This record gives sequence, C-alpha cells and structure tokens, in this order.
Amino acid sequence: MVITTMLRNIKDTGHPLRVEVWSLLTANVWQLAFSDLAMVISTYASLPLQMLFRRSKGWLRWEKGGMAVQSVFQVVWLVLWINWPFMLNWTWTAQVFFTLHTLVFLMKMHSYAFYNGHLSTTEHRLSALDTPENASTAAAVRYPSSNNIVTQVSPDGESKEVEDEKEALTQLREDLATELTSPLGHVTYPQNLKSANFLDYVLCPTLCYELEYPRTENRQWTELFYKTLAVFGCIFLLTITSEEFIVPVLAEAAPRLAHVRNFYERGLILAETISMLLFPFMLTILLVFLVIFEYVLGAFAEITCFADRHFYSDWWNSCDWLEFSREWNIPVHHFLRRHVYGASRPYMSKNMSTLITFLISAFGHELVMSCITKKLRGYGFLAQMSQLPIVAIQKSKFVRGRKLFNNVMFWISFILGLSIMCSLYVLV
Repeated sequence: MVITTMLRNIKDTGHPLRVEVWSLLTANVWQLAFSDLAMVISTYASLPLQMLFRRSKGWLRWEKGGMAVQSVFQVVWLVLWINWPFMLNWTWTAQVFFTLHTLVFLMKMHSYAFYNGHLSTTEHRLSALDTPENASTAAAVRYPSSNNIVTQVSPDGESKEVEDEKEALTQLREDLATELTSPLGHVTYPQNLKSANFLDYVLCPTLCYELEYPRTENRQWTELFYKTLAVFGCIFLLTITSEEFIVPVLAEAAPRLAHVRNFYERGLILAETISMLLFPFMLTILLVFLVIFEYVLGAFAEITCFADRHFYSDWWNSCDWLEFSREWNIPVHHFLRRHVYGASRPYMSKNMSTLITFLISAFGHELVMSCITKKLRGYGFLAQMSQLPIVAIQKSKFVRGRKLFNNVMFWISFILGLSIMCSLYVLV
C-alpha cells in the first residue's frame, strides 16, 4: 500500500508523499507539548488536597465536604482543559490527542482522589476506635476493585456473627487496618501520600489507583526500543491512510453535498462516501488499537516495570457489544466497573448501574467527537446507547448461542459504524 501510494504520488505530483496531514501533525507542536505538560502537572493538586482532607477535623473531611470539594475541582479542571484547544484554535490532530489525554488524566485523578478519600475515612474510623463508646461499629467497607463492587467486611471476615463485643471490636480493627494496607503488604496508608508515589502512578499504564502494583524484576530495553519504533511506524501508516484514502474522499464529498438539495441525491452521496471509507477506517482503527494498547501502554509498562500487561483481550471474537466493551479497552473497562458501576451498585439495581455506566461512556465518546469535529450532533451518543437494545436482542433465546452469526454481525456493525460515524460528523 505504501509503495503503491508513493509511486502514484510521484507520478501525479513529483513527490513521494503528500503534505496535508503531515503539516497538521507538525502544527502547534510546541503549544501542544507545553499545554499537555501543564495539564498533567495540574493533576498534582489532588495530592495536597488529599493531605488536607486527611488532616481536617471539620467539614473538609472526605466524608463531609472533602468529596464535594474534589468533585468541584475536577469539574473546573475538565472545563478548563477541554476548552483550552478551542481558545488556542488548534488543528484537529492536536485537539484529538489533547482531548483524549485530558480524559485519561481525569480518570486517573478521579481514581487517585476517591480511593485515597475512602482510605482517609477508613483511617479516621480506625483512630476513633480508641474510644469505642463514641465510634461507629459498622462493618468495614472494602473499596470496589475492577472485579468486585463495594462490599462490607463481616465482623469476623467470614460472615459469622461474633457475640463477644470486645472480640468484634478487635476484628473490626483488623478489617480496617487490612483495608489501609496494600494486598502485597509493602505500603500502608498514608505512606503513599508522597510526590514519588503520585509520579509513579502518573507513569503507570493504568486508570485505577492502588497503594501498590506488582512489578517485574527488570526492564527489557530492547523491547522498549522496538515498541517505541513501532509507535512511529504505525503513525506513519496512519498518516498515509488518512492522506490517501480518507481526506480526499471527504474533501470531494463535502462540496457535492453543499450543492445538492435533493434528499435522494444527498443520500446517494453519503452512501458512496461511507462505502469508500469502509476499508480505510477499518485499517485506521486497527492501527490506533495497536499504537495505544500494544505499543504505547506496553512501553510505559516497560519503563515502570508494571507487571500487569493485560491491556486488551481477544475482542475480535466478540459476539455482542458488551463483550467488546469489556475486552477492547480493559483499562477503561476496569475504571468504569470500579468507579461507576461498582460505586453505584450498592445504591441501585444492576440494570440501573449498567445504564448509568453506558450513559457516562456515551457522554465521553460524544465529547471526544464534538471536540474533534467542533460539532455537537449526538451521533456518537446515540450509537453508544443503541448497543443496549442490540445486546438485549443478541441475548434473546432466538439469537443467543449462535456465536459465529453474532461475531459476523459484530464485525459488520463495527466496520460499517466507523465509516458512518465519520461521514455524519464531518459532512452533516
């Protein structure tokens, strides 16, 4: 594909490559670099806020006003950085990177703040047991993981009632202390409230904060080199694909649509554009997947000796959209399960928690598309929410169990949906 494209360009223009997308990639590069650095550094404010909430004896405690203060800070932070590219009038390539990176660090900051806030509440409860007559004796609360929702630890840890009050208090102390200690046993809250720990979390390829992560013994520098090289190789292929097979199609379709008022003719132009973009967008999304989940996250895992490299699963074998959402982007899936579904599950039904999780995910997708195209259309939101009734049909007794059929239908909707979304956002 690359050789054919270069030969065609030499024949048509005298140059092996076009420059439209290359010029977009190099525009605003220094503004983007410094702005992105400032955005990342601004998340550091969560650390002193957590220290303030922990030391407070009044309304700034996490369980009182601290959670509200952190939430307001996150909203103001998000509004500022989402609007930043618009204020500087960046190109769409710079804007898409910055918007996605902003959402990534919003999730990282939220996980850091809310998990540490929970630990500060747990520490206060443990300290209050020094005077048990004034302390709460409710069961210890275990913060949700990506695999479990919020749970209460039973007084003896094995769902058995303990009749002796002194023994129950001793068990409660142990449960609270266990919650304050990492599963590996090397870090205990508040020892983690340090700049070095926060910097390590920023660099780790995960969206869910933990007191401690499993680590590999050493770094494989050759693996890091190959992954870094592969990132630039994939970006080169993405640029070629956009230059030769996406931008010209959209550039040709836009003026044709502008001069046509007949609904039938507009539909034909859109259908033609969608069909011409099917293969280019399938290739683009696969390259983007490789860049992010295999090479970039893998490189940061190598840098930080992060042991958990399970960033994706075999999503290509998905039989429905729920399965795809679990396996395509495991870091985001873990975040949503832990901080949205898991956090809301104790207060509402399973179906309602699932709906809220899909709503937040749909809003995130729509926000990204709106920032890229500078258009608020709602196509991405509707496409995301339409997955729920589709999944309901796929899980019905008439369709459930037909794995080959469901997988074929998944791929058809996946490839067709990408092209439709792009054409609608750009042209309509």
